Amino acid sequence: MIEKTSRRSRRMNTLLLVDGHNLLFRMFYGMPDHFRTREGIRYNAVYGFLNAMAAAMYELSPTHALVLFDTEDCGERRALDAEYKANRPDWSEAAEDELPFSQIPAICLALDECGIPHAEARGCEADDLIASYALSAGEGWHAMILSTDRDYWQLVGERISVVRYLNGGCELVTPDAVMRKYGVRPDQFADWKCLVGDSSDNIPGVPGVGPKTAAALLSAFGTLDELLCRLDEVEKPRIRSALGESRERMELNRKLILLGPGTPLPKPFEELLCAPLFPRNLLTLARTCAEACGSDSG
Repeated sequence: MIEKTSRRSRRMNTLLLVDGHNLLFRMFYGMPDHFRTREGIRYNAVYGFLNAMAAAMYELSPTHALVLFDTEDCGERRALDAEYKANRPDWSEAAEDELPFSQIPAICLALDECGIPHAEARGCEADDLIASYALSAGEGWHAMILSTDRDYWQLVGERISVVRYLNGGCELVTPDAVMRKYGVRPDQFADWKCLVGDSSDNIPGVPGVGPKTAAALLSAFGTLDELLCRLDEVEKPRIRSALGESRERMELNRKLILLGPGTPLPKPFEELLCAPLFPRNLLTLARTCAEACGSDSG
């Protein structure tokens, strides 16, 4: 659990960036589906989302906040690699009741009621927008990314934190936690993923290079660029050969995996000032918003 003040100076601006789709899916599949209106409209994700937001706001006490949702657009990555995220479920034949996205309108209405800014990522992925906001925050700011998506671990540093909402509370991902889990520093994490790939996004890695081998290579050479420049120093012939044959794949992986600045921000920082007011009964708010959205939320 993170203490309410986050142990940061009250003079510092703190920006909470919420990966809306990540939280949506976790609540949709993690909350019982008996939360329904009299008309049968499902609102379990709305209720779970509100609970998570209330807990995060209480524990992290941000001065600014923004919830970002994905659209169906994979941005430039799908143009770079047609197989990118091709392993994701096909929702085209799913019933409306089985679609997590069907509850987004009610969630957005509830966020409006509570005074929490939100936006959609258009022409890019929400990951890129979140990274762009976090990296754009200047001196005197601390950005906190609420998500269980480990893609954000590449951003962890002095002024950027990743927070996971687990078991009703918030858990901070520290540089030491990244090192303990993967054997690399946060600034090496993207290079590590370029080597091992990412099955969740359908990104293949270098054949024969697993997590431990990738960590050992980065420990020895520091960066992927340095590794490729000194490929002849890799001791194992099999690994050296696989790396040499996978140069193009690793360069493509870098473009797919790296999150960076440059993505246009949909809202200026001054519009993210946030002093949310949550009603005492979040269940009633969730149900009311689901009813107001009608069939669009069910």
